Amino acid sequence: MTDDRTPWWKTGVIYQIYPRSFMDADGDGVGDLAGIAARLDHLVDLGVDAVWVSPVYPSPMRDFGYDVADYCGIDPLFGTLEHFDALVEAVHGRGMKLLMDFVPSHSSDAHPWFREARASKDSPKRDWYLWADPAPDGGRPNNWVSEFGGPAWTFDEATEQYYLHIFLPSQPSLNWRNPDLRATMLDAMRFWYDRGVDGFRIDAVEHAAPDPAFPDNPPNPAWDGDDPAQAVLRTHSAHQPEVFEIARAMRAVAREYEPERLLVGEAYGTFEEVVRYYRPPAFDGFQLPFNFALIRSPWTAQDVGRLVDDYEAALPEGAWPNWVLGNHDRPRIATRAGRAQARVAAMLLLTLRGTPTLYQGEELGKEDAVIPSEMVQDPWGRNVPGLGRDPVRTPMAWEAGEGAGFTTGTPWLPIAVPPEGPVAAQHAEPGSILNLHRALLRLRRGSDALRLGGYRRLDAPEGVLLYERRHGGEALRVALNFTGAAVAMPLEGDVVLSTHGGSDPATLLANEGRILR
Repeated sequence: MTDDRTPWWKTGVIYQIYPRSFMDADGDGVGDLAGIAARLDHLVDLGVDAVWVSPVYPSPMRDFGYDVADYCGIDPLFGTLEHFDALVEAVHGRGMKLLMDFVPSHSSDAHPWFREARASKDSPKRDWYLWADPAPDGGRPNNWVSEFGGPAWTFDEATEQYYLHIFLPSQPSLNWRNPDLRATMLDAMRFWYDRGVDGFRIDAVEHAAPDPAFPDNPPNPAWDGDDPAQAVLRTHSAHQPEVFEIARAMRAVAREYEPERLLVGEAYGTFEEVVRYYRPPAFDGFQLPFNFALIRSPWTAQDVGRLVDDYEAALPEGAWPNWVLGNHDRPRIATRAGRAQARVAAMLLLTLRGTPTLYQGEELGKEDAVIPSEMVQDPWGRNVPGLGRDPVRTPMAWEAGEGAGFTTGTPWLPIAVPPEGPVAAQHAEPGSILNLHRALLRLRRGSDALRLGGYRRLDAPEGVLLYERRHGGEALRVALNFTGAAVAMPLEGDVVLSTHGGSDPATLLANEGRILR
């Protein structure tokens, strides 16, 4: 069995809460910290080990909290510091960990730092942000593109320079090469650690130290003309060498605490780029650089099997893997793979080698909601219609009736009830996808093969992914049918769990996942 020296995050499961949409305790239509505390027993019953809460800092909310105006406070929309402290206590009291979101690459333009920085070129805070003179023709310094579409530079008339913003113009990029800014940001992390936070998910870290010479990015030869953010490659604006030094500095702060705090890094890139955030061979970077491969993969047994193999091969010796199917930015798996495959996806996520992260609502089989154009909230969706994130951010449906148990007011986005019903209905239905998740998490919690065992892919018929997880004397096999047709194949061993109740030793049902001992 697991010994006491194994870090909790190696055997645990992380659950992401998007606070605006989890639970509204005060009836204003927006989720809040008291609401999260009120629904924690759902997570205990589900069987997760840690809660990651997306940003709740003071913010103008132009990017719904990812435009931070104070790194050491709580926005009144979500509550107070006292509400936060109560949430930490409630999470810990239930035997779980609490992770916060940390946003290092940019602040809000409403932050006092930026207001001071743009007041004058001589401001002490000027160098806390990234500025550049106009190009010789008077235009922008280079061709960098915002992740939300449009240029990544905005001209500041008062000081006659451009400032960089990889996201919205209201999200100016911070300059981590400035030692005072760096020290202040690391102190902000300590502020939350001292309040009991068990770690951070680090937002968009690949953008934290762009090339200070600001050269043009090369055009993207694969661009299809759809998403403007993909028009150029991020050769000089992301994954620069100093980013990995920032990861090391953050890890040094995490190591000041006992037990050491967890850092989960958001960095979209190739496997070769992502694994650099571990900082091998010292492994003094992030413990878990997010692996987003399943979010972007075509949903076939061949494609998923290949990416698992490629990821395992890319991991440095001693690195711990992790997996995620969805988050607050990307289409839900039940929409991408289809409703019939949502259970197969759940079994895949919770039986692969490494730490899984489950996005709120995935345990209910939630799909992307249809948001009427007049109700679109996301600035990305307003800038580039069709690419917004509102469809994956709709509020949780807890029970039947008006407000769905989420709010007594008008919800900030429409409540989309999952096809199998709200939490209460699914909890009472033994065959629901919620109860499948509960069964998978119970099995995982009691199995060292699933929590710590190795991964070995096995030969299987076309359309099926078959692999073995083994630790000590325990061995489990996982067979996943990615097709809508039954597949004839030998399935030796005792059936531990099936997504559809299959038990025929010679046939895997359509859209079935099966675990055998």
